[in-house]
Amino acid sequence: MATAGKNLSEYNKETIPNAKDFRFGIVVSEWNSKITEGLFQGAFDVFLENNVLKENIVRWNVPGSFELIYGCKKMQESFEMLDAIIAVGNVIQGETKHFDFVCDGVTQGIKDLNIQSDIPVIFCVLTDNTKQQSIDRSGGKHGNKGAEAAVAAIKMAQLRKDATFYKE
Repeated sequence: MATAGKNLSEYNKETIPNAKDFRFGIVVSEWNSKITEGLFQGAFDVFLENNVLKENIVRWNVPGSFELIYGCKKMQESFEMLDAIIAVGNVIQGETKHFDFVCDGVTQGIKDLNIQSDIPVIFCVLTDNTKQQSIDRSGGKHGNKGAEAAVAAIKMAQLRKDATFYKE
């Protein structure tokens, strides 16, 4: 297992670009809110720890993980000044194939947004076999995948900025 013995919240601040001038969006699924709120808080805390101003963080809620695609797309269109967006969701394996369809749809949808838009969308959707696995990765014994997503968002925002500089 990739997270065995690893705390997802640990990172080296010295390897993170200065984020004080960046603006971020976070789209949060309301489904499994105990998990998604933990992921949101992990991302939010990392942004603040890396000098992102509270007013430079926009949060939108959507009903479920499948709706993250639309929410992120509309956020890209509505806030062109954002430097990156995090899609926060949680899908837990059940007894039907619904899990597979939702996971595949969300993964492909977020991939498509990254191809079609200039604003990167970070995938922070837990797709676990059990609720306990999700708890362990949203502030539990494995740390917080939301914190990892925020670090990725900061790095991708810097990449976007650097790429724009070279383009001009």
